[in-house]
Amino acid sequence: MHDLPRQLSVEELTGLFEGPTRLVHVLAEREDPLGRARAVLDELPEEDRVEALDAHPRIGERGLAGRSAREQGSEADPALLRVLARLNKAYEERFGFRFVVFVNNRSRAEILPVLRERLQHEHDEELATGCDELVAIALDRWRSR
Repeated sequence: MHDLPRQLSVEELTGLFEGPTRLVHVLAEREDPLGRARAVLDELPEEDRVEALDAHPRIGERGLAGRSAREQGSEADPALLRVLARLNKAYEERFGFRFVVFVNNRSRAEILPVLRERLQHEHDEELATGCDELVAIALDRWRSR
């Protein structure tokens, strides 16, 4: 278990947040970037929050590599992957950003009801939930590195 760092580089934060987004660049300028990540997300305009969410791969996406592949596992049931693809598309059409969830050792089949339930949220609630999940993923990645 690693304590939260006082400072992280753009490169380090890119690995934790899946891409060199505006969020990553702002966090690299701050002390306690992971402890402040949620507050920073609240300060950013919606387009920057969406950019941060869209940097993450889709749940069930084929051809994942690195951390995302390990976190999502290798469950390859074609029927499940088709349902996830359909629901990911519906989610993105409804909200305008990617579904992000802290998998936390759950299988893709276990994530399916979470995705269905979150499709019922209102836009602002879901944007906030996605941002919370984004930070949870980054914190877990930092602590388990």
